[in-house]
Amino acid sequence: MPDTELRQTVLRNARRIVVKVGTAALTGEAGRLDEQFISDLCRQVSGIAGSGVEVALVSSGAIGAGMAELGLADRPGTLPMLQAAAAVGQGQLMRTFHDVFGTLGLKVAQILVTRGDFEDRTRYLNIRNTIAALHEMNVIPIVNENDTVAVDELEGRFGDNDIVAAMITNMLRADALVMLTVVDGVMAGGKVLDVVAGADASEMVDDSLSRGGSGGMGTKLQAAYIVASAGEVAVIANARTDDILTRLLAGEKLGTLCLPAADKMSSRRRWIGQAARTAGKITVDDGAAKALREGGKSLLPSGITAVEGNFQMGDTVAIVDSAGNQIARGLTNYSAGQIDTIKGLKTSQIPAALGEKPYNVVVHRNNLVLG
Repeated sequence: MPDTELRQTVLRNARRIVVKVGTAALTGEAGRLDEQFISDLCRQVSGIAGSGVEVALVSSGAIGAGMAELGLADRPGTLPMLQAAAAVGQGQLMRTFHDVFGTLGLKVAQILVTRGDFEDRTRYLNIRNTIAALHEMNVIPIVNENDTVAVDELEGRFGDNDIVAAMITNMLRADALVMLTVVDGVMAGGKVLDVVAGADASEMVDDSLSRGGSGGMGTKLQAAYIVASAGEVAVIANARTDDILTRLLAGEKLGTLCLPAADKMSSRRRWIGQAARTAGKITVDDGAAKALREGGKSLLPSGITAVEGNFQMGDTVAIVDSAGNQIARGLTNYSAGQIDTIKGLKTSQIPAALGEKPYNVVVHRNNLVLG
């Protein structure tokens, strides 16, 4: 579907959207929260919500707000100081949103998340259900990464709210993700691209960090690709453009639109393919790799050559070819030890090897996501 048609159909008819706004857009040159900008943003969100669109706001700015409150001229260089600034600033940020939305007749709710909240299926569903309940009560959910407890990527840190916003978009199966930044869109050759195909544009941009923030255009393109690969629309646009949200949802050609994949993923497959962290790795031979890449195939034990990790039945695993390239991710029907025992065997040989055959396949095609 052409760019203009997508804007006119998907954006104009969106019933649920996620809006991400970055630190640089939320703060002025002095690093303090720009209350005039926030007031204008809230006005637009209020108008959109009033038209029946469910809006979830993913907001950065806690560390920046904390820096301003603490009188810090430069972003802290140590993790404890960053966390302290976030702890101070998060309250300032939410107080500002609470007060401004309050003048518009809307209430707000704070949701702080870490990577682990998305990886755990129960916590993942709890967040989704909470946001759905808030929308039913006409409350604006405001989501932020919990910088005060997230330590690093291995212990549950995304590192940037662009990725959080993409995960929330896919969690809610929102129609669109709008990322508001301080540039007009993805730049190439000195001009703004009207449309990109997700990660394909990553080589054309300068991935320098935004002032006061933790992400650059590269993370926005990564977030856009996460959303687009699930079949939804993402837009990167300038937060300071007059009435940017209102105009985007009216179908106006602003910012850079990231083209969605032709097929939409189910909610479960979005979690398997993008949110759940892999607990191990299964290596397959060339024949199995080809069968999986062609799509619609389950993983049989006969095509498996090696297994890594100490995972259990039901865990998410990465499936890789002989060169180590990831082919897919999926939920395994067997533990690592069981797979190591039955690798290379035909399905009919599983009972003799294990004493039982609870499943014919190691990963069923319904629980497998390519990529």
